[in-house]
Amino acid sequence: MAAFWQQRGRRQENGGLGSVIDGLGSVFDVLLANARLVLGVSGAAVLAIATLAVKRLIDRATSPRDEGDPKAEQKSLEDSWQDLTLIKTTPKPPKKQRREDLSEPLLSPARPQVPGEAPDLRSSSAPLGAPQVKPSPLHCLTLQEKLLSHSSQLAVPEIQASLVPQLARSICIQLQNFLRSKLPELPFGRLFLSGALLDGLEVLAAEHIHLMLPVVLDAGLWSLISGEDTVVRNPQYWMIKRIDLGYFPRGCSPWDRFIVGRYLSSSVLNETLHKLLVASINWPAIGGLLGCAIHPVVASRELKLEVKHDQVDLSITLFPVVEMEGKVLLAVPPEGLVENLWLESFYRAEVSRVKELDAGDSGARQLCLRIMNGVCKSQPRLHKLRGSPVTHIILHLSDTASDWAEESLADRFQQVLEELVASLEKGVLPSYFNPKINLFSGLLEEEIDEMGFVLYRAISEPELLLK
Repeated sequence: MAAFWQQRGRRQENGGLGSVIDGLGSVFDVLLANARLVLGVSGAAVLAIATLAVKRLIDRATSPRDEGDPKAEQKSLEDSWQDLTLIKTTPKPPKKQRREDLSEPLLSPARPQVPGEAPDLRSSSAPLGAPQVKPSPLHCLTLQEKLLSHSSQLAVPEIQASLVPQLARSICIQLQNFLRSKLPELPFGRLFLSGALLDGLEVLAAEHIHLMLPVVLDAGLWSLISGEDTVVRNPQYWMIKRIDLGYFPRGCSPWDRFIVGRYLSSSVLNETLHKLLVASINWPAIGGLLGCAIHPVVASRELKLEVKHDQVDLSITLFPVVEMEGKVLLAVPPEGLVENLWLESFYRAEVSRVKELDAGDSGARQLCLRIMNGVCKSQPRLHKLRGSPVTHIILHLSDTASDWAEESLADRFQQVLEELVASLEKGVLPSYFNPKINLFSGLLEEEIDEMGFVLYRAISEPELLLK
């Protein structure tokens, strides 16, 4: 029994170890055969050296030792350590460069200088005798420079600046022809375009334009009544009253069909035009003719068209407008039960006055206005300050600050921010053309607080608004 276990142990020692070694050898052969394909040339070289060293270790471990030679074991150990040294001293393949390493400077390691050895001048990055270039100090831009740089980025793309007016005028002509054929009894005037894009005050993108539809009234049959004298008590609105009904009964004016309680109703006129825009005009045919898609906005209270072109998306808003007694009135009634009110617009007077002042002293009011409009457009919480509020602030400051040269742009910009914060703090911004009108009357208290907070922070750091 003991002889059986002794013989079985020898078979396991010789045959088992031999089979393991043969298996490892086949694995190494496979690895070596495919190493160049998988690891590359340098990786295959490393694996080959490592495999050779391991094979030597296994061969020495399995080969019979000469029991009569006392130095054989010591020699075998020395050879094994030498083989392991091959693995240790083999140069490693270059590490694959990571994306974050691309931003790190590539510095070659400096070779330590041997004492007594002359320095290697060839390794110097600068030629011998070349002057040493000192790093220039960082140049901090002033607010003036930042404003001028920011203004150059506000320009509307040229393709939009030329395409949008052309496209809007083509739609204007088609709409004019339709109204004349569908409502020939109504004396509409010639449609015309309006908006900041045409006046050079639009910034960043041409996304919106106004289409003005003149409503021609007989001055002998109509008169104006200030909203301040009505139940709304708002001087920014007006009512258009039908007069002399005893001598000129209903029907004498083609606009009598839009009268509600003896007043020309802006709401009724808008509803009639809205139905025409939505249901009567063949916009797909007009859009196909002009190379775009035109869709009237059904759910909007405004008379609005959405235009999609290959190169621009445009929103066009139609405004019926009445010009009487030096007033420009838009059919934009306030929300509520009152439907006979017309909103007084100061846009034409605002732009005309700003350009007139700049022409008189070569000022930068328009530049300051464009920068502020760009700031309010890029800051969602300041959207409702675009246009009239900023324009009226600049006009008020023009009465007190005489220096509007471009060199003083930073001072004027800072002053505009301070005046806006002061007005928001009081919740009152008087109109430049009618001090009784508060341009902040339509804002919610939460909106005033939010805009005031943003601008208050910007007073100490105006650069925050230019990012």
